[in-house]
Amino acid sequence: MPLSPTATRELLGRLGHTPKHFLGQNFLVDGNIVRKSLELAQVRPGDTVVEIGPGLGTLTTALLEAGATVWAVEKDPVLATHLRATLVPAFPAHFHLLEGDAVKHPLAELPAAIAAAGFKIVANLPYAISSPWMEAVLGGPLPERMVLMLQLEAAERYAASPGTKSIGAISIFLQSAYELAPGHRVAGACFHPRPDVDSCLLHLVRKSRPFVFTPEARTLIRACFQQRRKQIGALVRNRLPDQGRGWLAELAAAGGSVQTRPEAVPFAVWQRLQASQSPA
Repeated sequence: MPLSPTATRELLGRLGHTPKHFLGQNFLVDGNIVRKSLELAQVRPGDTVVEIGPGLGTLTTALLEAGATVWAVEKDPVLATHLRATLVPAFPAHFHLLEGDAVKHPLAELPAAIAAAGFKIVANLPYAISSPWMEAVLGGPLPERMVLMLQLEAAERYAASPGTKSIGAISIFLQSAYELAPGHRVAGACFHPRPDVDSCLLHLVRKSRPFVFTPEARTLIRACFQQRRKQIGALVRNRLPDQGRGWLAELAAAGGSVQTRPEAVPFAVWQRLQASQSPA
């Protein structure tokens, strides 16, 4: 598979394919970044790996050659046809390709029994789907490790701490379940076509006791961040008129108050909000 801008352009030309910006089609052309992705993910023979948007198959090939079994989802029909013609025959027992939408199929239809035995995600995520896809993944089953190529802006939002402007609901959901491990910054020159912004390999390791928010709690937290300039006391009282009092008391015990903005609430206090939603 190509690992240079020239080889990538030539293959795209043979396929008659023009990279689609709305699908985030910036193809990796740097072998060092491919190797770094596998190193961070600690890919070993026998591993099960989910890949999102395999594209031309550059990262996919490296995963398969490392001995992993890959479950991938690709939305572009031209690229899916190319992968079926090249990688499926080469790795018939280890490459499983789904043509479809990664937000609807966040784990590429990985069977539940295989997921339960443990799996990893290694992916170059399009910016447009990164947050909805991540929310779908965080509903479980949870991968033990994720190495995600993201635009730097998205990576900073995922890694944001309470009290910062970048923090949002996705920061809370993700960091309640995963530890942020050292990642790797990636320059635009590592892709074809070259994007206008730098990217980052975000490295996530599942916590020994990951906290998973219920759909109801996630809806409530997202609603609070949609009005992030309002004080948390008013936001919670409007949505939890009875149980909200106890949660606000917990916030006060953590050093906050009814005047606190959503972005300043600690992760642990958000997790207690889930219990507050349950009837006493």
